[in-house]
Amino acid sequence: MSEEKKDEDLAEGTLMSHLLELRNRLMKAMIALFIAFIPAAIYSNELYDIIARPLVAKMPKDSSMIAIGVIAPFMVPFKLALYVALFAAMPYVIYQIWAFVAPGLYKREKRFAVPLLLSAVVLFYVGVFFAYFAVFPVMFDYLVHSGPITVKMQTDIGQYLDFVITLFFAFGVAFEVPVAVVLLVLTGVVKVEKLGENRGYVLIGIFVIAAILTPPDALSQCIMAIPMYALYEGGLVMARIMQKMRRETADAAEKEEANAN
Repeated sequence: MSEEKKDEDLAEGTLMSHLLELRNRLMKAMIALFIAFIPAAIYSNELYDIIARPLVAKMPKDSSMIAIGVIAPFMVPFKLALYVALFAAMPYVIYQIWAFVAPGLYKREKRFAVPLLLSAVVLFYVGVFFAYFAVFPVMFDYLVHSGPITVKMQTDIGQYLDFVITLFFAFGVAFEVPVAVVLLVLTGVVKVEKLGENRGYVLIGIFVIAAILTPPDALSQCIMAIPMYALYEGGLVMARIMQKMRRETADAAEKEEANAN
C-alpha cells in the first residue's frame, strides 16, 4: 500500500513539474511576443504602408485606399502590428515549444526533428516573402486592370489586410511541402518510391490548389504552382537522404549492441 502511495506521489510531482515548466515556457513566449509588439505598434502606420505598397503601386493615380469604419484607421494598423509581432517572435515561440518537448525525445528523434523544425520555420518565411515580392505585383496588376473602365477601384484597408494575411498564411503553408513529404516518408505513411511514381497526380493537385488560392488568371496560378512542385521534388530528395541516414543510424546502433553483447 505504501508503494502505491509512493508511486502516486511521484506521478503527481512529475505532472506538477511538467505543468510548471509549460507555464514558464508560455510566459517566456508571451513576453517575447509583447516585446516584438511594442515597436510594431509604434510603427504600425508605416508597416501598413509597406503591406499596401504592392496594391497602391498598381492602382490608378486618382485612386486610393479607403477606411469604411470610424475607428478603422486606428484598429487596422493595430491589428497588423499584432500579426507582425507574432511573425517576428515565432522562432522564439517555437523554440520554447521545442524546449518543452525535447527532453521527452530520444537522441535519434532529436537528430531528425531539429532540421525538420528549422526547415519548416524557414520555408514558411520564404513563402510569405515570395508572396509579397513575386505574387502580389502580378496578382494586383491583374485585379486592378481586369474590372470595367467605369468602375473606380477604392479598396477598404480592413478587407485588404484580411486578404493579404490569408494569402501570406496560404503561401507559408504551401511552402511546407518538403517537410510534409519528409514526415510522410519517415513515419512510414507512404514510401518515397510511391510518391515519385505519382508525380503526375501531385502536379494536377498542386495546380488545383494554386487555382483556388490565387486569382483566376493563369500567370498567378503558375507563379504559385511551379515553386510548389519544385519544393515537392526537393522534398523527395530530402526524404531519400534522411531515410538513408536513418538506416545508417539504425545499422550503427545494431552493431554497437552486437559488439556489447
